[in-house]
This record gives sequence, structure tokens and C-alpha cells, in this order.
Amino acid sequence: MRKVSRTNIAAVAVATAVSLTACSEGSGVKGAVEAVAGEHTDDISKGVEIDPAAAKLVPANVRNTGKLVVATELTSPPTEFLASDNKTPIGFDPDMARLIARKLGLEPEIKNVKFATIIPGLQAGRFDLSVSAMAATADRLKVVDMVDYFSNGSSIAVAYGNPDHLTPTTLCGRSIAVQTGSVQEIERLPKLSKESCESKGKPAVKAVSLPSVQDALTQVASGRIDGVFYDTPSLVWADTKQPKTFEVLTPQVTTADNAVALSKDSPLTPAVQAAIQSIIDSPKYQEALDRWGIKAQGIDKATTAAAE
Repeated sequence: MRKVSRTNIAAVAVATAVSLTACSEGSGVKGAVEAVAGEHTDDISKGVEIDPAAAKLVPANVRNTGKLVVATELTSPPTEFLASDNKTPIGFDPDMARLIARKLGLEPEIKNVKFATIIPGLQAGRFDLSVSAMAATADRLKVVDMVDYFSNGSSIAVAYGNPDHLTPTTLCGRSIAVQTGSVQEIERLPKLSKESCESKGKPAVKAVSLPSVQDALTQVASGRIDGVFYDTPSLVWADTKQPKTFEVLTPQVTTADNAVALSKDSPLTPAVQAAIQSIIDSPKYQEALDRWGIKAQGIDKATTAAAE
């Protein structure tokens, strides 16, 4: 397993008939943009063997249900979204959810929920865990357990051609959308604003909280806001799917590992951590990364997450 290249961001554009490789016009982000035939609606965990050591760690109450209830928000390709049938969860995160469940000898039950409701749902016991490209923050780690499973980056996307010649550090006074409940809203945009603008006596970046990245990109395209701050693979995906509509600025603003989340001190955490490491050590991990175009985002260890 090669170590992640923290500057190589890739995205995958779904095509229904042919397989090709292309460059993303105006993306501004270096990295391969891959197109693949089909939507990968197949179950990647088919034929994968249970990991006895990991399965042994599953608490009896979970083992007795025979299932693993996984929360994710299926609105952010290529990491998590719905197939064209509008019902099948696909993407890297659903693949990981299925692999984790399989390693533990359980059946996955993937729930499509709003991102901002995931942690409250974990605390209330509605879900066993979340696989939804979540970054670890100090506040999150106070209320949930988190285990790293891949590396992700955050970037700024603006209108195609970047008519205002913006950069990630010249957004003072600009309206930048963030997803409600995201790490970009909670930590990364306030930090960017403070370091690039407020500390220099310039107007703060104006955060516009919206329910999803699709809502944000629609407003960027219509000129109602200046940009969107979100996960790089999803922004490059949008750029690829809608050529000459968006431009992803370089450099990336941040790169950090993402983690699965479970309720605080969950008895299931050791089992999930062991399952993720088992996946990382197997060929299926790279297969999952490759087929969603994020081949360089893998990590070597399923470590307990640390705050950014």
C-alpha cells in the first residue's frame, strides 16, 4: 500500500457507455480526472471473507441484530451519492461501509441522512456508525469516537474563468458557501478568514451556510455568491460533469484524514477499527479508491483520529 500523495487530487466522472481519460477544463487542480464505464452499483464486498479477529470484537447486541446501521449523506460524488436509479447508495463511502460490515460478519444498512444530523443520530443510538467523509475536530471528538480511513482535501470553487481573479487567500468580503455542519463551516472558513483577512484589517469572508454542495454550486453558477468551500474531489467532480461552469482554485486550502464516527466510547469502536485496518491491508481498499478516482487518497493505518 503506497502512502497518500497529499497534493494529488483526483475525481471520477461517471459515463454510461465508454471508458476514457480526460483533462478537466478550467479545474485549476492538478491531478488525474478519470472517467469509468457504469456507476459501480455492484457490491464490492462480494466474496470478501470475514475477519475473525475483528468479528470477535463485535458487541453481542450488535452481533445479534446481524446488521450494521451506517449513516451517510448521499449528496457528494464521488465519495457518497445515489446511483441514477435514485435509490442505490454508491461511492467510496458506501463501498467502505459494505466492506466494514462484511469484515465484521454483518449486513450493512446504509441510511441517507442530512450531514448535520449524523452526530446527534449516533448519540441517540439511531446509527451504529457514520462513513461520510467526516473530519475530526476537537468538538466532535468530545462526543464521538473517530477512526481514520482515507485522506481528503478542501478547495475553493468559483465561476468558470475566475472573472474576479480570486485566490484562496483573497476572499476578503466575498460570499463563500459552506455546507451546514461541515468542517469547512465550523473551522476551516473561520480560520481562513482570520488568517487571510481579519488579522490584516480586511473585511471577513462572508460564510453562506447551505444544505448541500449542489445548492452551493447552483448559486455560484448563477452569480448569487462568489464561491464554495468544500471537499476537493466533489468540486473536481462537479467541474468535470459540468464543463466550463466552475473552476477549482489552487492550491488546496487544507488536506487532512477523514474518519468514521461512532458514539463516544462505543463498544463497537475496536471492532470497526480492526475491520478498517483489515480492509486497508487488503487489495479491496485500493480497488475502492481506484474505481472512484481517488487513487492517491489512501492511508496506511486506521488510527484513532486526532483533531486538526
